[in-house]
Amino acid sequence: MFTCLRICLLLLVLHARAVVASRERKNVLFIMADDLRTSLGCYGDSLAKSPNIDQLASKSQVFLNAYAQQAVCAPSRTSMLTSRRPDTTRLYDFNSYWRTHSGNYTTLPQYFKSRGYFTASVGKVFHPGIASNHSDDYPYSWSTPAYHPASFRYEKEKMCKGEDGKLHANLLCAVNVSEQPGGTLPDLESTEEAVRLLKSRADDDVPFFLAVGFHKPHIPFRIPQEYLSLYPIDEMTLAPDPDVPTRLPPVAYNPWMDVRRRDDVQKLNISFPYGPIPKDFQLRIRQHYYAAVSYMDAQVGRLLGALDALGLSDSTVVVFASDHGWSLGEHGEWAKYSNFDVSTRVPLIFYVPGLTSQHVSRRESTFPFIDVFMQPQRSFKNDRVIRNVVELVDVFPTVSYLAGLKAPPPCPVVSFQEELCTEGVDRAHTFHRRERRRNGEAISFSQYPRPAAAPQVNSDLPDLKDIKIMGYSLRCWDYRYTLWLGFNPQTFQVNLSDVHAGELYMLEGDPGQDQNIYSEFDHRVMMAKMAGLPRTVGVQMRMRLQLLDLSAGRKTSAGREWNRSRWTAGEEYKGKMDG
Repeated sequence: MFTCLRICLLLLVLHARAVVASRERKNVLFIMADDLRTSLGCYGDSLAKSPNIDQLASKSQVFLNAYAQQAVCAPSRTSMLTSRRPDTTRLYDFNSYWRTHSGNYTTLPQYFKSRGYFTASVGKVFHPGIASNHSDDYPYSWSTPAYHPASFRYEKEKMCKGEDGKLHANLLCAVNVSEQPGGTLPDLESTEEAVRLLKSRADDDVPFFLAVGFHKPHIPFRIPQEYLSLYPIDEMTLAPDPDVPTRLPPVAYNPWMDVRRRDDVQKLNISFPYGPIPKDFQLRIRQHYYAAVSYMDAQVGRLLGALDALGLSDSTVVVFASDHGWSLGEHGEWAKYSNFDVSTRVPLIFYVPGLTSQHVSRRESTFPFIDVFMQPQRSFKNDRVIRNVVELVDVFPTVSYLAGLKAPPPCPVVSFQEELCTEGVDRAHTFHRRERRRNGEAISFSQYPRPAAAPQVNSDLPDLKDIKIMGYSLRCWDYRYTLWLGFNPQTFQVNLSDVHAGELYMLEGDPGQDQNIYSEFDHRVMMAKMAGLPRTVGVQMRMRLQLLDLSAGRKTSAGREWNRSRWTAGEEYKGKMDG
């Protein structure tokens, strides 16, 4: 009898532990914006009206310096969702599927699905088309086929009423929603579908991973016209640095062809590649971009409000991110397609119930919807911020750990045969202690391909076969350092000795990255030292060491010289560099 009782008690304990373990696994609501730079109130932009994302940030941990690995949609999204860099996915354009082109890499939603989660995709999460096998990587990543709003088919059609009363394919396209096909827009439809999915999962014991990708503020700016009223044109200003920098290498410039091709921009007859957009039209572009941000923010608010109303905010990790930024006239550029901060820096926000925000009573709402038209001046304070540099490849391991799963192991140097590993860093430890100091070793590493050393019509988005130069860019606290190197698209090999151009910006005095000081240095000695390194030393490590050499003796914002020993990753090669 006692044996039977002990067995029963043991079974009860095991069952209780299983229940606790299952409860510890949190749901994930993964929200992605498209082409969203850090033009948000929670990132210090006083012009932006983004109260719902700001409210989310106030109850989250906010990474202030997060960077994409390539500033264009498909390569960036594939990189973030596989936690592999573009040189590993070998996707630099829109024309290949990583599983058949480079390696059968496990994705973030696939990892959750393999651990028993229900996974679903709404809107633009993976880049649609060839880059995700025309299926958004279903059935690998998703439990059910991905949802795409029916109204998205009109995004590239002539839907914008011009001054002549006719419809055009314009860049600026504020509309009366009731006059649009179906009386709706893509992000409105995606929000409705996402809310429907949340309702269907609210009482299910199976945890969910729901990814929701909003299309805005991606061009065209086909948005509800009322959002323009939030940004009166007479209150808009030009970019602080609207001119092409005199020392900017031609290879670094993006001629923003997708903007040029729009009907309303073509009428301006702008010279290629550097001809500036008329100032009055620049102001209107900036107005429409910010209005698109506020429109997208409202959809985030609706989605979070539904999460709250369904009682899921206490059991769901919320991640908010973008695939990359977007230039709004800085450096005389528009759109993405570059290595500058305005193109690579993105918002990255993690809400973790019980960790970044304490439980509220059922009478209180965690994410009450905020109508920006009723409360345009609503503001919030960020209590938890990380200023050290992080990357989008860090998202996969970080959200995995925070949701209760194991973070994938680090990738080996060559990882084409590794299905599950990360080239990022698990940042979960930053949630358990306050950031106390600058980390001089923290860097982001981005890249962008070019077909030639001077701007041409395919410079923004060259096909793989046309890539001749790869621009690798390292960003740390004090510097942005970029090298444009020869690249072979057949072998995917970079020629480290074929340097087409370089950029070096000291960020303390030049935060906008307008004063390129690369030419102030004699690089011959440093390049000779680089030639003596083993061939197994990759581009990222070489650029770290080069930056150490270039920055030696220069003052940081802390007023002291750089200390090479802080860059521990380069210690084993220090003798070669100094010898």
